Amino acid sequence: MQFKIKWKRVYEKVEEMDGFRVLVDRLWPRGLKKEDVKIDYWAKAITPSKELRESYHKEIIDFKSFSEKYRAELDKNTNFKEFEDTVLKELKKRNVTLIYASRIPELSHIPVLRKFIEEKLRK
Repeated sequence: MQFKIKWKRVYEKVEEMDGFRVLVDRLWPRGLKKEDVKIDYWAKAITPSKELRESYHKEIIDFKSFSEKYRAELDKNTNFKEFEDTVLKELKKRNVTLIYASRIPELSHIPVLRKFIEEKLRK
């Protein structure tokens, strides 16, 4: 059986098919208690820096600039290897579901991270 990477909002129901659940947000999701959310690994280190996230949320930079700067952060991120190793190890045993809180993921860091992960795992 081939296992895969899935994506879903943290507010969606936890399912057995989620497998290994990784939170890919820097901040804990609003309104949720840690004991109520099944998270196996919190990948804070691969999320946008505080400065970048705040610049985007305060509308100092637009989404295009945010995406480019986040991609540059990912390219230089020395912690990404640990994340990648963890995901690859878990994919040998089960699905990996990357969990996020954004209501509008297409305007968040998620599409940039998703593309980056797909590129890395294809190599």
